[in-house]
Amino acid sequence: MKHGRSLISLAHELERQQSAKKDLLVPSQRLQHCTESGGHTHLLVEDGPSPTRYGLTTLARRQLAEKLKIPFAYFERMREEQPELLDHNVNTWLQEDGERRMLRTLDGTVRAVLSDRYRRLDNHELAESVLPILMQVPDLRFESMELTDTRMYLKCVTPQLSCEMAPGDVVQAGLVISNSEVGLGMLSIQPLLYRLVCRNGLIAADHTLRKTHVGRSLAVDEPAASVFQDDTLRADDRAFFLKVRDVVQATVSETVFRQVAGRFQRTRELELTGDPTRSVEVLAQRHSLNEAERIGVLRHLVSGADLSGYGLVNAVTHYSQEVSSYDRATELEALGGKLVEQSATEWKALLSPA
Repeated sequence: MKHGRSLISLAHELERQQSAKKDLLVPSQRLQHCTESGGHTHLLVEDGPSPTRYGLTTLARRQLAEKLKIPFAYFERMREEQPELLDHNVNTWLQEDGERRMLRTLDGTVRAVLSDRYRRLDNHELAESVLPILMQVPDLRFESMELTDTRMYLKCVTPQLSCEMAPGDVVQAGLVISNSEVGLGMLSIQPLLYRLVCRNGLIAADHTLRKTHVGRSLAVDEPAASVFQDDTLRADDRAFFLKVRDVVQATVSETVFRQVAGRFQRTRELELTGDPTRSVEVLAQRHSLNEAERIGVLRHLVSGADLSGYGLVNAVTHYSQEVSSYDRATELEALGGKLVEQSATEWKALLSPA
């Protein structure tokens, strides 16, 4: 499992972001897009006597383009080659849009452009609610945590639940909590298997809990931009987080652990009868692995000397530790879980490719 930051580092950064972020609900007509030399883009927000200027992250640009139905590849080409054309197009469609947008800002930069129905479930409140609950789980350890530009991750493991997949090959139970504040997925709590021999993490494909970020349209009567107050939905958040305790306990229960571990163990019986190189090529095509990822998975499959479904799953999760992006590493851990859940037909296509 790829290592992230310490619990103390995570807490400090969450506190810093809590005071450095601001959300705005803005009618599209009160937004103006401008592009500077070098392709740096900004949004001017009419929220007072004079407009406030915010930079735009790559994700925010992509979301803005999507909202205005401008293909992102064309948006980026205009940004690089014809910035005046980009500004003209974006500002024309903003005036025609007729919608309100939620702008999520951090450190003076727009990090997300979302609808006014976006339901905030923020990392700071989530951590405040779940960390005390997690600390009540016997012997739970925080194995890996990270706060990326798009998501927060908490990956925890307990030795209280473990089983031997093969002599000397032990897995322990755990869970992963992930959340995105910028519209890239729902809050989720999922079972995790932690393999001690190589410190691999496998995220089970079934979600124990999923909470979407879509709610009712937020009622704001003023035509100007409005700051979205932190306490607006606090009561609803409190009711939701009351459910988290039961979900955490269920996720690290013996029943869930035995089910996930049992499915994983059964992949040991699936023999790779074809060319391992071809098997990894099919895997890469099916799950959009790039060339470096394909080569890395193949290297771990061969070095692991286990030409089975179990060996292929472990090759994917072991390689995830080498990926520079924590987000991508987590996606590969989740891919391991998806492979475990494959049907017999899907496994046959991987283990005995034509």
